[in-house]
Amino acid sequence: MSAPVQQFKSQADVVSRDLRHREFIQTALNNYAVVRDKNRNAFRNYPAARQAAAETKWEAIHHLDRHLEQLATRLEARGTHVHWASTGEQARDIILDIIRRKNARSIIKSKAMTSEEIHLNEALEREGFEVVESDLGEFIVQLRKETPYHIVFPAMHLRRGEIRDLFNRELNSGSTEDPEELTMVARRVLRQKYIQADIGFTGANFAIAETGMISITENEGNARLTAALPKTMVTLLGIEKVLPRLEDLALFLPLLATSGTGQPLTCYNTLYGGPRRPAEPDGPEEYHVVLLDNRRTQILADPEQRDALHCIRCGACLNVCPIFRNVGGHTYGTTYSGPIGSVITPHLRGLQEWKHLSYSSSLCGACTETCPVKIDLAHHLLQNRRNATQQKPSWPWKIGFKLMNFVFKRPALYWFVPKLGRIGQALHPIVKGTRLDPAYAWTRSRETPRIARQTFREWWRGRG
Repeated sequence: MSAPVQQFKSQADVVSRDLRHREFIQTALNNYAVVRDKNRNAFRNYPAARQAAAETKWEAIHHLDRHLEQLATRLEARGTHVHWASTGEQARDIILDIIRRKNARSIIKSKAMTSEEIHLNEALEREGFEVVESDLGEFIVQLRKETPYHIVFPAMHLRRGEIRDLFNRELNSGSTEDPEELTMVARRVLRQKYIQADIGFTGANFAIAETGMISITENEGNARLTAALPKTMVTLLGIEKVLPRLEDLALFLPLLATSGTGQPLTCYNTLYGGPRRPAEPDGPEEYHVVLLDNRRTQILADPEQRDALHCIRCGACLNVCPIFRNVGGHTYGTTYSGPIGSVITPHLRGLQEWKHLSYSSSLCGACTETCPVKIDLAHHLLQNRRNATQQKPSWPWKIGFKLMNFVFKRPALYWFVPKLGRIGQALHPIVKGTRLDPAYAWTRSRETPRIARQTFREWWRGRG
């Protein structure tokens, strides 16, 4: 059993038994659902909006080469340095080279899931650089030396008392539990970090090919400070973030806000096109954009699953997923958790090592129904399972399907099997319907229904 599988199973067992934690997460997500549904109704026609978004992303992804070239040309025309990174390692090297050339020591970051994907913070800290997350949730989990719990809500698993104790221990904040006062504590610390930072680092929500601009959406204003105060700005974004036209944001910004946090529109929506112009009062003197592939083109080459690149990282599928609600974000052991993480992580990090995520689903289809760009996530989970089995079938699967094939081709044997099942259930702990054998995870937590004494076919024949 691989390390990711062992980690997932052990962590899922711990978290799913923690009823207090599960109730806390589910309460938070239930509140989100109420607000989200209210703001969905603000759309004139929400299903039509989803369809339009899906078609726009289809156009963007199916002509990605052309849109990326246009984006890079427009950015470079305004003095932006555009870098192409095929792998996470290459992206880290590019960013490290920029930092070294600027003789920088301190980096302030706004939220960037792509930086989590390539483990950027760890790489920078190993080289002796100070890296500070400026998003409040990211700042909190960084102080705890944790990864984000959720794509949109990094610290949603923590209560006020835990944050109070953390700030008191790390920032000498005192014993307040008031959310506003705790926020002010973080604000005082982070303001000094903005002033001291040599490099401002951001992610991106969208990149507009038509105008060569990077769109960043946030609720705290920290990304604006990250871009405005340091002399050098670096943006890392996955190549799938491209949208063809500026007018597409009129649809995608409210769609992202409603699906992600339940808001009509996120508080701050900013477009960045290049370094500071002579007449401008703030902004970076030098701007770098790093376009990250990191196996995204492998997904693009798969016509069956390339629409997974349509994802806008809103986190809506996590919020409705019964598995995520019960096992939590850290259990997945990867940057992208929940249904979308279970779909793309096997592509990004290896199918055989991470195939267990695609099996960690009830296949209820809630993720597919809620996705604002209509990705058929439940179907993709099934495709991952099929691909993993075809690529490296296990001997129990081989034997099991051969036995099924043998039995199903022989009607007399097929109708004899239920009789064997009734005998087996009386004797064997797996199918006995009791919790007597602790070796089996299934019978530890549930009881198997008793096999009926009579099949429907037998009952029907008995009626004459």
